[in-house]
Amino acid sequence: MRPAHRSAIRVLQLMMVASLVLPAVLFAYASWLNYRHEYEIADDRIDRSLDILHEHTLKVFQTVERAIAEVDEIVRDMADDAIRAKQDDMHERLRQIVDALPQVRAIFIVDREGEPLVSSQFAPIPPEFNASDRNYFRVHVTGHAGIYVSDIITPRQANFGAPFFILSRRRPSANGSFKGVTAVSVLPQYFEEFYAVLGRNQGSLFALVRDDGKFLAHYPPLPDRQRALQPGSGLHRAISAGWERVIYTVPQSQLDGAERRIGYRKLEGFPVYLVTGIDASAIRGVWLTNMGSHLIFGVPATFGLFLILGIALRRTRRLHGEAERRESAENALRQSQRLEAIGKLTGGVAHDFNNLLMIVSGSVQRLRRDLSDEKHVRLLDMITTAANRGESLTRQLLAFSRRQTLAPSVVDLTHHLPELKDMLARSLSGDIAIDVVVPGESCAVKVDPNELELALLNLAVNARDAMPDGGALTITAEAVVLEGKAAEDGLRGEFAAIAVADTGAGIPPETLPHVFEPFFTTKEVGKGTGLGLSQVYNFAKQAGGTVTIASTVGRGTVVTLYLPRSKELAAPPIVPSELKSVPQRAGTVLLAEDNPAVAEVTTSYFQQLGYVVRQAASASEALEALGRDQKIDLVFSDILMPGGMNGLELGRTIRRLYPDMPVLLTTGLSTSAAEALQQGFALLQKPFDLTALEQALLELHSTGQKPEERAAG
Repeated sequence: MRPAHRSAIRVLQLMMVASLVLPAVLFAYASWLNYRHEYEIADDRIDRSLDILHEHTLKVFQTVERAIAEVDEIVRDMADDAIRAKQDDMHERLRQIVDALPQVRAIFIVDREGEPLVSSQFAPIPPEFNASDRNYFRVHVTGHAGIYVSDIITPRQANFGAPFFILSRRRPSANGSFKGVTAVSVLPQYFEEFYAVLGRNQGSLFALVRDDGKFLAHYPPLPDRQRALQPGSGLHRAISAGWERVIYTVPQSQLDGAERRIGYRKLEGFPVYLVTGIDASAIRGVWLTNMGSHLIFGVPATFGLFLILGIALRRTRRLHGEAERRESAENALRQSQRLEAIGKLTGGVAHDFNNLLMIVSGSVQRLRRDLSDEKHVRLLDMITTAANRGESLTRQLLAFSRRQTLAPSVVDLTHHLPELKDMLARSLSGDIAIDVVVPGESCAVKVDPNELELALLNLAVNARDAMPDGGALTITAEAVVLEGKAAEDGLRGEFAAIAVADTGAGIPPETLPHVFEPFFTTKEVGKGTGLGLSQVYNFAKQAGGTVTIASTVGRGTVVTLYLPRSKELAAPPIVPSELKSVPQRAGTVLLAEDNPAVAEVTTSYFQQLGYVVRQAASASEALEALGRDQKIDLVFSDILMPGGMNGLELGRTIRRLYPDMPVLLTTGLSTSAAEALQQGFALLQKPFDLTALEQALLELHSTGQKPEERAAG
């Protein structure tokens, strides 16, 4: 081999190594930068949260401080006996102050012996009430000045209510002697409810802490309100160092052992600190998600580049040895590129695939009339199965992208769900018991029945795969009222909740947040598309509801669909006996379809049903045909049409010019489909077969309504 040839091959080999090493190095560097960026974002969230907490808490404490000042002003220059003598009037005035302050539980005044003089909570005050042993009282006896913030206090009597903490101050006196204490009890729940609103992000933590490490409020709530930070905690060390605002990382929290990014800030003018934090696992989870999205695109690109270089290396070697093999390799590469281009084009026009499926399925039906040999029938069955699978995958693709044409109708779950039990049982193994529980009264929703059945079937199949050794599948429907909680995406109002519960293996916590993502699956290659739960999620969203999931590893999974309830009555199903039969010579149909192959298949269907077919390639041609031929009995049109006028506009024009002319529209995907249904046009979803077309025509003839009547109805 010539030196120039060896150099070219060596360069290609180095490029192949570089195609793997360089992306790996770049990815590692980008990962490090993104990791730092996520922590910077977390620190910014913590910093902004501290500002919000400080503003909120300072207003609360200052409000309490003003309330204490107002009470001191009310009793200024009044002797203790005079206060006791007017206990009822004073109680009422203090109660009015408390009623205006949602964060305050009670206000009370205590004399120098710790005996209560008046309280906003009781009148008269129970005799066993005495504050002489409480810290918020004793600290002022020894001369404490200003506002004192106590730790959490548990009431001595169970009926006195939930735990609270006290803000207290010495009562003013003319000679500066100790005269007693004015105290306000504050509810920790007030702060925790505010923290719950802020803490919607996973792994968030908020707390209000005294300078000695004792918690006054905490979110998520602590089971033991007397918990306190140990002296060696990061907060204690920062306080000892005199820092008033710090953000740091706790490798192992004293509360739950979790690694957490923590920030704190001293409350201006008070001996308490505001604390907020984010679990490090939540920060890393976002980071891993971001980097995973890069891998989705980066790995195929890197592998593709490596593969191209490998092909180039092999082709270069063959170029020097054999020109014929080089030419063959070049042809193979061009063919591969053509196939790749076709694949990209097909992926971008999923809705056009419906027309192809219709042509395939229609052609199969026509071939079945001519081919009866067992081998041919078996081959036709295989084609039909493949076409049905392609239709299902296309439908799922359109569903998760929310471009599926829907035909909503009122469905009473009380009657409809039990009817689906047999259908679901056929999709499950015999060792899985199915139980359907529905309410005794009507529970109606307005959804596309086919999409509802597909969603339940997807959930049932997932449950089956999670129970390889058998188990139980329970489907429960009930009427619920949602109040805007985060778990239900903030929905409010009356909803129907359909819970599908299994006793399977469950879903790991790290996987649970991703189950509704399109193409996400934990099944083996070839056993799942990753579109099932995505279809369920997008069906619920399109219906105006949502879906939630809860799972415990080893105990099972519960998926709950929330669908808006409907006040309308469910229409009784049209049974075959109620349908008018189509006569042998059904009449003349005008077929408006721009795709010749689809038009040929559709023409065949109509001819099998006894119709004479007139074809038009555009809406304008259809209108011209209607003007020329007075014997047309029905117009069947695709919605997506060339020439400036689509099928929906054609239907509206026919409705205006020929009010008695029945119109049946069809589409595989159209943004005008929902509008067509709202305007009362009958709609047939592509791809359809002879049976679906016959059913649509029977329903159209059986209603016997004009378009205006269908729109009104």
